[in-house]
Amino acid sequence: MAGLIKREDIDELRSRTRIDEVIGEFVTLKTAGIGSLKGLCPFHDEKTPSFTVRPQVGMYHCFGCGESGDVFTFLQKIEQLSFVEAVETLAGKAGMHLRYEDGKGPDREQASRRQRLLEMHEVAQRFFTQALESPAGQIAREFLIGRGFPAESSREFGIGFAPKSWDALTSHLGRAGFTDEEILAAGLASEGGRGIYDRFRGRVIWPIKDMTARTIGFGARRLYDDDKGPKYLNTPETALYRKNQVLYGLDLAKRSIAKSKRVVVVEGYTDVMAAHLAGVDQAVATCGTAFGAEHVKIIRRLLGDDPTGQVVFTFDGDAAGQKAALKAFEFESLFTAQTFVAVEPEGLDPCDLRMQKGDAAVRELIDDCKPLFEFVITTAIARFDLDTVEGRISAVRAAAEVLTDIRDQGSLSHYYRFVAGRIGVDIDEVESAVRTARRAPKQNRQGAPARQGAEPARAESYRQEQRPGAASAGEADSDRIEYVYDERPDVSNLSAPISPARLKTEKGALMVALQHPEMVNAKLFDSLSAKAFEHPGYRRIQEAIGQAGGLGAAGPEQSKWAERVLAASDEDLKPYIAQLLVTPLPVIEGTDIDRFARGIVARLFDYDLERIAKELHSRLQRQDTSDGDGQAALLGQLQTLEQHRARLKMLM
Repeated sequence: MAGLIKREDIDELRSRTRIDEVIGEFVTLKTAGIGSLKGLCPFHDEKTPSFTVRPQVGMYHCFGCGESGDVFTFLQKIEQLSFVEAVETLAGKAGMHLRYEDGKGPDREQASRRQRLLEMHEVAQRFFTQALESPAGQIAREFLIGRGFPAESSREFGIGFAPKSWDALTSHLGRAGFTDEEILAAGLASEGGRGIYDRFRGRVIWPIKDMTARTIGFGARRLYDDDKGPKYLNTPETALYRKNQVLYGLDLAKRSIAKSKRVVVVEGYTDVMAAHLAGVDQAVATCGTAFGAEHVKIIRRLLGDDPTGQVVFTFDGDAAGQKAALKAFEFESLFTAQTFVAVEPEGLDPCDLRMQKGDAAVRELIDDCKPLFEFVITTAIARFDLDTVEGRISAVRAAAEVLTDIRDQGSLSHYYRFVAGRIGVDIDEVESAVRTARRAPKQNRQGAPARQGAEPARAESYRQEQRPGAASAGEADSDRIEYVYDERPDVSNLSAPISPARLKTEKGALMVALQHPEMVNAKLFDSLSAKAFEHPGYRRIQEAIGQAGGLGAAGPEQSKWAERVLAASDEDLKPYIAQLLVTPLPVIEGTDIDRFARGIVARLFDYDLERIAKELHSRLQRQDTSDGDGQAALLGQLQTLEQHRARLKMLM
């Protein structure tokens, strides 16, 4: 079929690509056992990391939402790409030439809409940066220099200039082969009675990039006095650009954020530039919209939900800045990290502060940040006249509303003293007001900024079931509780009681067979009967392994083996196989994995031999006592089985 990429090229690209490096562009991953990494899932909102990546296997799986796959699947889902687009994207990064079934790549006119838009943005950015260096760009260069950004700084951030023309960019894009329809879809032009015309005219241009540094939109500032448009103008919502899902500067800041566990949220493009040039290279900014829940998700994934992480908001000291701070406070409960606010006493933003007082002043502003709760409490109190009894009572009530949302109970005593000192009342009065506020329905409370509700409880993927012979409800023995998936009872519903030890053995043996087939005696494993696995779901996975050719056909490359087993399994079974592929083996670091593998598989063999022995014993009991030869044969088989079991126990 025309346009299909050759299978051997896909396999070669997979072997060249590190899945942890690709996913690491979007998710902060931490070591989570031997050969395993973990982070916050990018596909659903969570506070406890359940997204696991196994580089050696080339797979990922989220134990919270069930998403799983390989490096191509990840790119498809995270970037909304087709399979071919995901392969082509990775091939471009790896510098690998792809071959297609018809001997050539797809016609560019038939290329994906998304890829065309990305290419167009790259062409547009080059156009803007070249225009900045032209004579017409002098006004933009003077503006940037006046803000403390010389030419080298402008080049570092990819700053450009949109000529004061109705069709400079649209004509350039047309000559580059892009249609009017595509230019409009990219948000780079508007449409009037005489056709399309440039959206950005006579403005400084900032490229807005995604986390992988691909340009997806632009921000533009007015330069000419006769420009009646808004001071700042951004790309409208497009297939690439969603303003509530983008943070300007994130492509430059992400590595420093992951390393320092700190994010600094500023208010504008020039503030991001000033902060980075001053050494605060964790700075990012929203793009033409207020800070919101989608931005929280981005930041949490970068920080890895580290409770020691810091999110520092910078706001102007004026009324608008206070309003922005209170808006950010609405989402404070969604963070696991600590939240702070940095407000310059004279009301200077980071860009103005750097111009007037230098780089060190910007760094000091961030380092001297105050807890966001403290700022919000101060703002709430400031609305009342503390010289009157009524004012002080109202201020205590307003502050109490804020204090009810503090998660860290250990810091409450500090805030009790803080509020009491600010208002001039006894600490007991503050504590009493907080107790009263907690008893009142949240929607009826008055005086505090509106808050987003606490994160809704995630629908659990599991339920705990007590099995016959399991521990009592009060016991905390995790080995004695079986987790059963509710969603697909046909896969894992237990039709008969199974001991926790047996379940652990069956699961462990399959994990070894899938993750380290080279450590298992393939001939023996493939000879196991269908009755070797009592768990019906695990029995189906055993069948999938057999349909993939069995362990004897696994080969040396784990990622290809995993792919073959997944291809041989039913769709409803794939998430469970993915779990077994990415779940770290329960081996303490530094111990012998090979020994564990041999032991767990030997234990499974022993269970199967024990089952056969019981059947032989049953036959022996039913055997006619006059049939001496038959009894002797059965006894001989039992003796052989016991010898096998004795040898297996040496491996366990």
